[in-house]
Amino acid sequence: MLLHIVARGKIGRSAEAELVERYLKRIAWPVKLTELPERGGTFPAQPANSITVALDERGEALGSTQFARLLEGWRDGGKREVRFLIGAADGHGEDGRAAADLLLSFGSATWPHLLVRAMLAEQLFRATAILANHPYHREG
Repeated sequence: MLLHIVARGKIGRSAEAELVERYLKRIAWPVKLTELPERGGTFPAQPANSITVALDERGEALGSTQFARLLEGWRDGGKREVRFLIGAADGHGEDGRAAADLLLSFGSATWPHLLVRAMLAEQLFRATAILANHPYHREG
């Protein structure tokens, strides 16, 4: 199953970009990162049998193990792709939120979209590590 991050804004050469790259390289599953302009631009065509997750402060806050189990269920259910949408500084519009299969939150605080990209990359690595019984994540 492809983990596809679709993010508004260019991350460029930054500390956040290095952190994102570090975690994405460690994920054993197929991963793709697509950057779109802050405004406009066309979302890549969504394949059949895929899931759309929009990162939004009003979404559901999942623990790392819950998130891993959600990915596991989608993978084992034959989903081809899980697309994670990260909005620009102003987030997603109502249409974008309504079209998502899941709204996912990293807490009630508003996070800068470049940090959200790094946080998502880390949680994707952590989730895949949990599913592989890798010691990166320890239950506490």
